[in-house]
Amino acid sequence: MKMDVELVHSPVVGLAEEEEVDMTDWNLPLAFMKKRHTEKIEGSKALAQSWRMKDRMKTVSVALVLCLNVGVDPPDVVKTSPCAKLECWIDPLSTSPQKALETIGANLQKQYENWQPRARYKQSLDPTVDEVKKLCTSLRRNAKEERVLFHYNGHGVPRPTVNGEIWVFNKNYTQYIPLSIYDLQTWMGSPSIFVYDCSNAGIIVKSFKQFALQREQELEVAAINPNHPLVQMPLPPSMKNCIQLAACEASELLPMNPDLPADLFTSCLTTPIKIALRWFCMQKGAKLVPGVTLDLIENFLPWLAVLLHGVLPHLRCSDENQDHLHPSRIPGRLNDRRTPLGELNWIFTAITDTIAWNVLPRDLFQKLFRQDLLVASLFRNFLLAERIMRSYNCTPFSSPRLPPTYMHAMWQAWDLAVDICLSQLPTIIEEGTAFRVSMTDTASV
Repeated sequence: MKMDVELVHSPVVGLAEEEEVDMTDWNLPLAFMKKRHTEKIEGSKALAQSWRMKDRMKTVSVALVLCLNVGVDPPDVVKTSPCAKLECWIDPLSTSPQKALETIGANLQKQYENWQPRARYKQSLDPTVDEVKKLCTSLRRNAKEERVLFHYNGHGVPRPTVNGEIWVFNKNYTQYIPLSIYDLQTWMGSPSIFVYDCSNAGIIVKSFKQFALQREQELEVAAINPNHPLVQMPLPPSMKNCIQLAACEASELLPMNPDLPADLFTSCLTTPIKIALRWFCMQKGAKLVPGVTLDLIENFLPWLAVLLHGVLPHLRCSDENQDHLHPSRIPGRLNDRRTPLGELNWIFTAITDTIAWNVLPRDLFQKLFRQDLLVASLFRNFLLAERIMRSYNCTPFSSPRLPPTYMHAMWQAWDLAVDICLSQLPTIIEEGTAFRVSMTDTASV
């Protein structure tokens, strides 16, 4: 009896039983065993295309043309009182006109350098026609086949004309002198990108297209008629590869809200995070922390910048600190995500890229957002300009024209990110706590 019990519990017997069960399973009939899909499988005949850009380009030269004539309002502009006055975040009336003009020009160059530090920058402050011609032809000659940017601020001159002219000055600054867009096209050549920050900027874009069409027609006529005068002359540049960014439509004026900078369009294009925070605090919508106001941001950001650089929390923003920390500077660096500026810029880039990818045709997205680093940055910031300026009855637009994006649902994600970032200000200021970025430690490794 004892021997039988040991035999039952023997591991050898147990193993034999398991093998028998396995053999039984193998002998069971199986379903779906017949061969299927015996016909030849052919793939799609569509041509495979790589998503990577092959024809990359650089904006190697930038012309900054400022026609401000500080202290003198153009005759066709009636300003409100009070009125927007900041140019590149500088009050032009806070110092002498010449010094203000030079400071504004230097600030504009620094703002562009944040997006393309390796480009060649040339300023032309309150220029004449000859000075603009010399500047543009020089930059085009040095750029060769690369892109050149032309930034025009016309806040101190009359509005563009329906004949396709913008305004500059004579040598003595006693007259406004018209500058033809046709001539500007000739000097700038192609490829180029143009930024127009002035009222009725849409007139310039319309005239630009008309002159570009005129050039194409002249080329066609010259190709047919060998005796045409153009045959003996250098071929005019084609304007097909030119990009334009205009602050408003042909019938619109720039916003004059005193809480906004006068160059609101330029601010959106070159300092998007700063103007986005300012505009966000001006909105009446609910926020996570209603106590975060525009004054709080303007007055305490210098102290916040000191805290982020490791200075003792009890240090206040004294007059000495004001000298090297601008009172409206957003703390941090664009490429350092551990700071508020870097964090918001990282989120802003992701959101605007998502919006563009979602609404633009693939070819247009690749051209504007992947071909050229500076152009991509300007168009991301242009989406913000459309959102902000439309709230003041001003419609920025571009050529090639983009579909409206100011109501895209992804802007709600941006508002939340700004709200979360600003909600930390009171505790950082009052308690000296560190800024919390949205990424975790593991994600940052």
